[in-house]
Amino acid sequence: MNTRERRKLRLKQQHAQASASRLLLAVALIFSFPTAGLAVQIYDQFPSVINPAERYVIYSHGLIAEGDDPKPVSPKYGVFDFPEIKTAIFQGGGFNLIAVQRKKNVEFEQHVEQLESWVHQLLSAGVKPSRITLVGFSRGGQLTAVASSHLASEGIPFNTAILAICSQGDFDVAPDPPVILGGNFLSIYETSDEVGSCSKLARRSHLTSFKEVAISTGKTHGAFFEPRPAWVDPLKAWIARTNR
Repeated sequence: MNTRERRKLRLKQQHAQASASRLLLAVALIFSFPTAGLAVQIYDQFPSVINPAERYVIYSHGLIAEGDDPKPVSPKYGVFDFPEIKTAIFQGGGFNLIAVQRKKNVEFEQHVEQLESWVHQLLSAGVKPSRITLVGFSRGGQLTAVASSHLASEGIPFNTAILAICSQGDFDVAPDPPVILGGNFLSIYETSDEVGSCSKLARRSHLTSFKEVAISTGKTHGAFFEPRPAWVDPLKAWIARTNR
């Protein structure tokens, strides 16, 4: 092999080594800087690992879904589609969704304490209060409202969305002391339902912001049994604005 051929071979080897080094560097960068979009997921149990840089939403379902059936059927309102509701709330939101199916025959206060414990665990792991949102429908909304009230009394400002739980403008259960919320508050109700606006609850509370959305599907309480855009879209838009 003459000098020119040896030089060509060295250049070829150096080029191959440089290409391999660039590939290794690119792979290292990918794994060193994962994006939040790749990490977020739906949890059917409280996550064992919490990333303090990510956003978290906790959804509490209605009474009908307590137990083991993810698609229970109400003679009056039809199927409560828990799996599809979770997927619709989570999809494209950029946050982790914690949506645990509650057990039957558990005291109301135990469920409330569970919600409060999850919020405290997120805070202890370094998640900012503004990146935590509690969402609840019907019985889940009652649990959410009471837990949020307890947390607000501790001076923890975060985000609360309740769906279809108010009567005559106020929380439809009368605990003592009364429910008083803090932070950002969203209420969504169906105009054909027996329950309605949460305006009185909002006036009594110490809020950063309050938004209320009235939907009119004609489905009464069953409007929230499926992931209808009428309520899912404003809920997700509000989460995007407030959970930051």
